Amino acid sequence: MESLTGLHYQTGEVVTLEILDGWIRAVRPEPNRWDPGLPVVAPGLIDNQVNGFAGIDFSGEALTVSQVSHAVSRLWETGITSFLPTVITHTPERIVQNLSLLSEAATDGLTGLSIAGIHLEGPFLSGEEGFNGCHRKEWLAMPDAALLDRFREASGGKLLQITLAPELHGAIDLIRHCRQLGIVVAIGHTNASAPVIRAAVEAGATLSTHLGNGCANWIHRHNNPIWPQLAEEGLVPSLIADGHHLLPEELLVFARAKGKERILLTSDVTYLAGMPAGRYRFGGGDVVLTSDGLLKSADQDCLAGASLPLLKGVERMSTLPGFTLADAIRMASAQVAQAYGWHDRGELLPGMRADLVLLQVGDGKIAVRKTLVAGKVVYNSEI
Repeated sequence: MESLTGLHYQTGEVVTLEILDGWIRAVRPEPNRWDPGLPVVAPGLIDNQVNGFAGIDFSGEALTVSQVSHAVSRLWETGITSFLPTVITHTPERIVQNLSLLSEAATDGLTGLSIAGIHLEGPFLSGEEGFNGCHRKEWLAMPDAALLDRFREASGGKLLQITLAPELHGAIDLIRHCRQLGIVVAIGHTNASAPVIRAAVEAGATLSTHLGNGCANWIHRHNNPIWPQLAEEGLVPSLIADGHHLLPEELLVFARAKGKERILLTSDVTYLAGMPAGRYRFGGGDVVLTSDGLLKSADQDCLAGASLPLLKGVERMSTLPGFTLADAIRMASAQVAQAYGWHDRGELLPGMRADLVLLQVGDGKIAVRKTLVAGKVVYNSEI
């Protein structure tokens, strides 16, 4: 039996977690012990959209298991203990190749324990200008059940989520098909009308991918895809709270409309996360990564992706009016687990897998001191 002591992220009280064989066996309050120097102990962060990290592109050419393992080890440094590696729109051959490789990586020791499933964003997305985002139009496709089945087979059954545009011909039928296979369906990169979004929810869609992004700059003030997604009780949105993708007032309005307990934080990071500032190639063009984490097109004034880890979104969300550190952590852990029906992670409770993070919190900043996956220390800032 091993033990871990820290300040409970929700109560601020000192607790000792007893860990046996990778699982939390007990959470014991320590009412007579107070040490403000102790780290905050919280469930490990769960990111449902990671396109790559530390120079490793999960949609890139010649991806290897060792590269995936390297990316995962760097994600552990940011407090991530579970995530969905995300393959984006590409040729069917590239998608099949990389889904297969990620499936193999998901069986690789502690790396595999951190890969909770695979997210496919595309290729069934809107081709309208602005709504396709960084997804190249020549690789977009119409919804196709046979193609989806090919992708799922390549993933070894680990394809957990797909993001699609429900207004495309055949999309509603594909949503039903996905739900029969146990694949979570998210709406994203869409210009769907309210009736179409309602039909998608009735067919089984449950999430909105990075709501407020993957959207054209100029939209109708009434008839646009944002309001109906906010209005649909059946949709839980993920939000990129990195300081670049959404304004503070957008985060507040979205969270107040849905309720803070029905919001997921995501990073949507590209392979440029963790890389030094500079000029890079991404999505078929040149992009600039600034020192504050902004990733923008080199030749036009628009976002080109994300580069800041989920922890930055937690940090930013926790400083907004009416929100606490506990609220923000739950948006990036327990509430993500709930969205996928996972009952073994995301909480500091007996019976949960010991996926944990120890945090240094102060002056509005959060730093990771230690990360554990299934009770094993996978990152220690003091080493």
